[in-house]
Amino acid sequence: MLPIPSLAALLLTACIPWTAAAQPAATFEDTLAQRVQACASCHGQQGRARPDGYYPRIAGKPAGYLYNQLKHFQTGQRRHALMARMVDPLSDAYLWEIAHHFASLDLPHAPALPARAPAAVLQRGEQLALRGDAPRQVPACTACHGAALTGMQPATPGLLGLPPDYINAQLGAWHNGTRKAQAPDCMATIARRLPAEDVAAVSAWLAAQPVPQAAAPIASTGTPAPLECGSFTPPVAPASVKERP
Repeated sequence: MLPIPSLAALLLTACIPWTAAAQPAATFEDTLAQRVQACASCHGQQGRARPDGYYPRIAGKPAGYLYNQLKHFQTGQRRHALMARMVDPLSDAYLWEIAHHFASLDLPHAPALPARAPAAVLQRGEQLALRGDAPRQVPACTACHGAALTGMQPATPGLLGLPPDYINAQLGAWHNGTRKAQAPDCMATIARRLPAEDVAAVSAWLAAQPVPQAAAPIASTGTPAPLECGSFTPPVAPASVKERP
């Protein structure tokens, strides 16, 4: 295990409500699981998400994806003041450890949210997710995120079990340029080809789908992506991290 950087103190002061921080200090175990407990304030216990409709589940996502996102918050490719503050002092090796910790968690998913959109909107969302929109040159979500939309190794996340507001917000961020991925940024390209009503439709449909029992990201199929996509390139482990089995 890597030495403790400033993560524990920084996360605890940034995320834990001040009323809790005023309580007597509890015994602190020197484990990664203990040190990332503060992540639960936003992402739910063990990264399983909270029911507030915005912060996403991070448990079980591909480690490559999680590591890339942590790095993007550091570099400003993703903009979130609290996340940037928390990850700014952390080494690449430590971010790698955090990513692998959450990726290793195989935990049950909450039931899907009831569909709030009209049937016609959900039908359009299903078309975009499963078949895409050829005239707009928008590939199906399944082309990159797996046939069951549970994600694909090494760095493509699942799209099920996420609240509609989060999906909608991230597509909007790509469209507006406030979220960026590794170039060529295929998600930015897709988001800019989707009108607002299509973003709302696919967000609503995805959020209403139940997560299958076998929800782990699938192995890469080796099929070429429908668009050039830098996110398909797996991140390289920092030199100070021992290769994992």
